[in-house]
Amino acid sequence: MRKYVYTFIDGVAEGKGAWRDLLGGKGAGLAEMTALGIRVPPGFTISTEACRAYFAAGNRFPEGLWEEVLAALGRVEAAMNLRYGDPARPLLLSVRSGAPVSMPGMLDTVLNLGLNDDTVQGLIAASGNPRFAYDAYRRFVTMFGNVVLGVPHEAFEKLLEAAKQRAGVEADHELPAEALKALIAPMKALIREKTGRDFPEAPSEQLRLSIAAVFASWYNDRAVAYRQLHRIPETMGTAVNVQAMVFGNLGDDSGTGVVFTRNPATGEKGLFGEFLLNAQGEDVVAGIRTPQPVSALRQAMPEVYAELEAVCQRLERHFRDMQDVEFTVQARVLYLLQTRTGKRTAPAAVRIAVDMVHEGLITQREALLRVEPEHIDQLLHPMVDPQATVTVIGRGLPASPGAACGQVVFSAAEAVRRHARGAAVILVRQETSPEDIRGMSAAAGILTARGGMTSHAAVVARGMGKCCVVGCQELSIHEEERYCQLGGHVIREGDILTLDGATGRVILGEAPLTTAELGAHFAELMGWADAHRRLGVRSNADTPHDAEASRRFGAEGIGLCRTEHMFFAADRIMAVRQMIIADDAAQRQQALRQIQAMQKEDFKAIFRIMDGLPVTIRLLDPPLHEFLPHTAEEIDALAAYMQQPAHALRQRVEALREANPMLGHRGCRLGITRPEIYKMQVRAILEAACELTRQGVQVLPEIMIPLVSHVQELAVIKRDVQEVAKQVLQEQGVTVPYLVGTMIELPRAALTAGAIAREAEFFSFGTNDLTQTCFGLSRDDAGSFLPYYLEHGILPEDPFVVLDEEGVGELVRVGVERGRQTRPQLKVGICGEHGGEPRSVAFCHRIGLDYVSCSPYRVPVARLAAAHAALQAESPAKAPESEG
Repeated sequence: MRKYVYTFIDGVAEGKGAWRDLLGGKGAGLAEMTALGIRVPPGFTISTEACRAYFAAGNRFPEGLWEEVLAALGRVEAAMNLRYGDPARPLLLSVRSGAPVSMPGMLDTVLNLGLNDDTVQGLIAASGNPRFAYDAYRRFVTMFGNVVLGVPHEAFEKLLEAAKQRAGVEADHELPAEALKALIAPMKALIREKTGRDFPEAPSEQLRLSIAAVFASWYNDRAVAYRQLHRIPETMGTAVNVQAMVFGNLGDDSGTGVVFTRNPATGEKGLFGEFLLNAQGEDVVAGIRTPQPVSALRQAMPEVYAELEAVCQRLERHFRDMQDVEFTVQARVLYLLQTRTGKRTAPAAVRIAVDMVHEGLITQREALLRVEPEHIDQLLHPMVDPQATVTVIGRGLPASPGAACGQVVFSAAEAVRRHARGAAVILVRQETSPEDIRGMSAAAGILTARGGMTSHAAVVARGMGKCCVVGCQELSIHEEERYCQLGGHVIREGDILTLDGATGRVILGEAPLTTAELGAHFAELMGWADAHRRLGVRSNADTPHDAEASRRFGAEGIGLCRTEHMFFAADRIMAVRQMIIADDAAQRQQALRQIQAMQKEDFKAIFRIMDGLPVTIRLLDPPLHEFLPHTAEEIDALAAYMQQPAHALRQRVEALREANPMLGHRGCRLGITRPEIYKMQVRAILEAACELTRQGVQVLPEIMIPLVSHVQELAVIKRDVQEVAKQVLQEQGVTVPYLVGTMIELPRAALTAGAIAREAEFFSFGTNDLTQTCFGLSRDDAGSFLPYYLEHGILPEDPFVVLDEEGVGELVRVGVERGRQTRPQLKVGICGEHGGEPRSVAFCHRIGLDYVSCSPYRVPVARLAAAHAALQAESPAKAPESEG
């Protein structure tokens, strides 16, 4: 019979730490800690196989599971010398989820199972503390009613708030035993009212229903949303961990906390976390009470702190990664409830990886694979300009770095609505809960009144790379009225706030932001990445500013310089429009001469910055309609500029309009029918190159012809390019090496790449347009149906974000293969935005491209992704998990 249950009791574990897929992350950690001899409350893990079997059986326990649970429970009872459901010596249990991949707060937990009106008396007798016993009881009824029976948590909170008002206290832990005892009956009545069923008094029924509820939480809305956001397969399922309860709410010699072995925001070595005296674990994680720094435990119980510090150091050395540890202190005895690889910000991930190499814990290879390429983007998050004068109206804890400005909203649903309309929003909550996951994803930043650095908001925001400030205690939120008060100001929904995730500041209005500085740890990690990758990384840069950013981020050249972006500047758009609209050659040449001078200066600025690196310049590509005047005012202004009647220009503009301009008179078609345009651009490029060469600048221009579908198109234009180049180089008396190639962005070009390579010295795959023409859809119009396709699984990914390997990718592969059959040394890259997407970069590595090109701020992402691709190709073994 299949085994579903694995015990961990008194130093002996049936499971292993490596069995994450079977036991889940939490169960694997508990098994490993038990085997290491660390004090862990005894218990057992119900495997992910049992979860999958539960769903396969129509939400019923698979055969033999319940019998295994009862047998394992008996062993826990023996270890604790207590019995589950015994009125005299009751054993209480916790039932916690534990997926193979960390999903903080997304799945369900139930604590204090086994309590009823009889067993609570046994707990009072054993502890000598009625207040503790009734506090545990009301917590259990609340959690069970909410998680298992579906009663809204707010309904229980209203009863609790009313009890505090009657008792004249503000905090939960101030309620006396009698007030807590008086809550039990109304809470059970609430369950009866909301569900039509009684609260189950039988402990065995409580356990069975709680296990089923944790299984079922795999498909709750927040878990589904989290899996979609983080691309976690739904086939994994969750394990269930059942453990003997230990109690942090026994009194002032007890408590609970969460600690990281290094700072999860900065990566600094040393214990970082929070602790609450006389509390249970959910008080810290849910942000119900704002906890103290874990250093407070050193003052309260120095011997416990010393043991915690030693255990954390041992766990970090054992797992060779930063650990996130949950612990409880019961009557000055330390118990560990969980250890897992800690979630961290990108700056922390980089620092931890580099520091651990220097400490001898991991290799450079492991360090590179522990930092996810997508997370490098977080390092480039904006920060509040330190030179700016701002109005600080409050402060909280800096839970996740970066800075964010946006409209204030007070609900997750409103955050989603406004984000869908294109607004940046700041989600303001008392504390976030797992139900807020969609709103947190939509928000630019998150602000909470309660909670600490390990609260739900902090952990999830760090995982998402969102700016987050928590525990802003002066913040008074009036959610129903849609306003809040802070620092003497009233902030209404829609008003603008800025959050500074680095300092915890809350700033009134929109503060100016600036780019964060990259440190020495980042530079060292990127150096390792460059040493391990094969694939080159260039950038898409159209301006000197872009070129400077490209060099700063380590680009090895420019893979796409779009000359048309230079044409839209206010000081040259009139000349460009004259060039397009002019009927006679004289007017056209006059305009071209003006544009040529401007273009030459553009190229000189870029070439100077990119000294010694290749620069691929795409000749004019977009449809003519993008340059045409559209309004009456624009036509009148152009008529005055050209000294022609406005009505004549209006007729000319109408004659140039196209029904389908993206497939119309653009790219090489324009270069063939109006060769003077491309000749002007080539002359500007090579004159700029010659002038700088004489100044000692090494210029390596690559002239790229766009939208080629037939080899003869390229042949015609290449002859023009070579003719102009010969003239310019003779005139200047300078030799400049240059290449002529093409952008492969049409399916026919990819399929006939062998013929095109006879003329082309390089290929650059324009995967944005290739995706449009392969799928037969417009990127600008696909927003009306692509989200539906993704939501319903018709497409696995947005093909404009992640390269479609089966279709578009196959065209790229065929194009590379056929092109190199003709020209073995053909240089090949891609220059669509896919060049900065890690999975697309890995595909480019596999099919043998020479380089990828992406936006300047994605260059570090592509460099690390290229290193990952090379390392994973060397060894297909699974990379160490990173939850950064």
